[in-house]
Amino acid sequence: MTDRHRVVIVGSGFGGLFAAKALRGAKADVTLISGTTYHLFEPLLYQVASGILSEGEVAPPIREILKNRRDIDVRLGWVTDVDVAGKMVVVNYPDGRDRSVPYDSLIVAAGAQNSYFGNEQFAVHAPSLKNIDDALELRSRIFHAFEMADLEEDPEARRRWLTFVLIGAGPTGVEMAGQIAELAHRALRGQYRNADLREAQIILIDAVDRVLPAFAPSLSEKAKKKLTKLGVDVRLNTRVVDVDATGVEVKTADGGQRIEANTKIWAAGVAAPSLSTRIAEATGAETDRAGRILVEPDLTVPGHPEIFVVGDMAGSDLPGVAQVAMQGGRYAAKTVKKRLAGKTDIKPFKYFDKGNMATISRFSAVADLGKLHFGGFLGWLLWLVIHLFYLIGFKNKITTLLHWMVSFLGRGRSERITTVQQMNARNALNTLGKR
Repeated sequence: MTDRHRVVIVGSGFGGLFAAKALRGAKADVTLISGTTYHLFEPLLYQVASGILSEGEVAPPIREILKNRRDIDVRLGWVTDVDVAGKMVVVNYPDGRDRSVPYDSLIVAAGAQNSYFGNEQFAVHAPSLKNIDDALELRSRIFHAFEMADLEEDPEARRRWLTFVLIGAGPTGVEMAGQIAELAHRALRGQYRNADLREAQIILIDAVDRVLPAFAPSLSEKAKKKLTKLGVDVRLNTRVVDVDATGVEVKTADGGQRIEANTKIWAAGVAAPSLSTRIAEATGAETDRAGRILVEPDLTVPGHPEIFVVGDMAGSDLPGVAQVAMQGGRYAAKTVKKRLAGKTDIKPFKYFDKGNMATISRFSAVADLGKLHFGGFLGWLLWLVIHLFYLIGFKNKITTLLHWMVSFLGRGRSERITTVQQMNARNALNTLGKR
């Protein structure tokens, strides 16, 4: 009797989770290794940061999702290296110790991290939005800014508290800009005695020439017009050159300028995690400019058919969206199952593009579905239905829908509670050396 095939999955995001689900029924033992205890529904993370949803609604525990899968061993830890010759991954567990986990097939779906384009010092003053810690910190900073504006007696200092700068005009930047505008001009209106939130400035900056550059130009224009109507100051062809505690330095074709602002949010770009570099070094694979591994048409590392790289870590012409990771994870798992069944007629991975979506404000979104383009209320309805469909768990769908009704039909924000601990989470984690 031979040993069962061992599959190791790295990451519990869309790629890792959908790979794990697709391996049901395979003659294999699966080990899923993740640096978090949850599966993050990242498209709704901005709603945690803006007080609409709780973290539990967008990040269900991975053990609960897979509780009926006796073939899967879920482990909390960070994969730091790969022993290609010995077919083992090196895992750093929360107790600080490194341990090796053997594999016969390896599916790497570790996602991406924010890129500050070599200016990592910006992170202290301009947090990004990639995980639950980020969302809770940003939520605390945003609502703290309103509280401080209400307490501040100096007009210039108050103006700094009421100025929000978002760097990056992709979906995250657009969605956060729209939500902060909604907070200041609608949801929180009349709740502060000393600060007039109508004076809040929300400034969206990017070096590109249009918002949502991955969308059709007509939708980009609709999004910009809606943002402007909401009171967002959209500044394109504008490059950020410095960020500090009280402001941002920018450059345009006309010269430099300083924007005084206490709250800054970084949404300008992503790069592959450090694990991508380690795998490339261990296998001799090439990487692109963002550090992603250039994979074969079947999503395997060149020369190593046992190693699959899916989602944001795979260097290709495909967009960095959830559907690419979902479909890639399923494909890798089905390929493993076909190999175990002795099948050799394995076709290359083919991505089915289901389109892109981004919300701007309540009742307004843009949807780029191939040749079909929708904006405004219809785009928002499509966004609503599709995001509810893909949200994990019946309970999460119901509570999310209720919170949306409170926030979109009324003016309430059910998740406004913040703490100083949340606001300082990033610096504390950096000090401790945590990921």
